[in-house]
Amino acid sequence: MTEADAEDIRRVLAICFRGESELDAMDIERILSLDMGWLKPDEAATSVQALIASGWLTGGQENLSPVDDFSSSVTPLGWYPRPQRLIHPVSYTRAEASTSNSVDEPTATDEVAAQPAKITPVQLKEEANDPRAATTRRLMKYIARASGLDSEEVQRRATRKQRALVHVTGWMALALVARDQGLDMDSVIQALS
Repeated sequence: MTEADAEDIRRVLAICFRGESELDAMDIERILSLDMGWLKPDEAATSVQALIASGWLTGGQENLSPVDDFSSSVTPLGWYPRPQRLIHPVSYTRAEASTSNSVDEPTATDEVAAQPAKITPVQLKEEANDPRAATTRRLMKYIARASGLDSEEVQRRATRKQRALVHVTGWMALALVARDQGLDMDSVIQALS
């Protein structure tokens, strides 16, 4: 067992239980599979039961809570858990929590986290034979102008939708962002044609 295995689980639980003290097993499965896109739905169900069996979650199926407070776990930008660590979790021991939460001296990881994050543009994935792929830049500018968001924010939201929905093209993810912003979809369709 490595510290990285336990850290992945601590981060996942911190994200799942953000603002909540108890969650239903189905809610945790939904977060792991549909909301975050980390696992397939059947893998998420297996993972929740494995986390209960290994001691990370306590309570009944309708009122699960983490065995410890993991809210102080730091999650780096772009972090993604390894699915096998969630499906086959290491057993929880209290010693892991005390070593991870100690604040004796800063580490290299702490120094990296303290530095301001550089914003790097994320590229939307496109199908090579999709004729609408050429319109994504124009559509992104239209959504930014009409919604009042920055182009980078529009692109970030579209990329997030693409990651969550896996098989969605860039222009469709942008259309979903436009819909979320309450923009007139007829204008979006015009921008795509």
